[in-house]
Amino acid sequence: MREQNRPGGLSLINPPGLYDPAPNGYSHVALLPPGARLAFIAGQGGETADGELSEDFRQQVRQALRNLCIAIEAVGGTPQQIARLGVLIVDHSEARLQVFGDELARALGPGPKPACTLIPVPRLALDGMLFEIDAVLLLAAG
Repeated sequence: MREQNRPGGLSLINPPGLYDPAPNGYSHVALLPPGARLAFIAGQGGETADGELSEDFRQQVRQALRNLCIAIEAVGGTPQQIARLGVLIVDHSEARLQVFGDELARALGPGPKPACTLIPVPRLALDGMLFEIDAVLLLAAG
């Protein structure tokens, strides 16, 4: 079993018998310690603080990940404490998966990525919105 321990007792696990998900930017299992304190970050899109939304998929992914990190910092966390991600992509393709993987590695750095579910969708809340990401975060007890 490939296991990576993270801050606060978060363990990311890829059990034998399952394929290696690392090239696709996620782990199969996120194990939280007993008594874990969680933060739930709502879906973040690619809008800037002033509501601007690029038409470019990569720019939306990059901005959404920035927005996610701002929300994480607001609760006193770090991206390394993400246990689970939920990803919604309009008109999903292998090319868009590659963009997401590249931008996720850029935002979160090297090492194993959180457990993640990617769901292709026909549209999102706002016209022109192509990407949305939410997170569950393990925070220090307190």
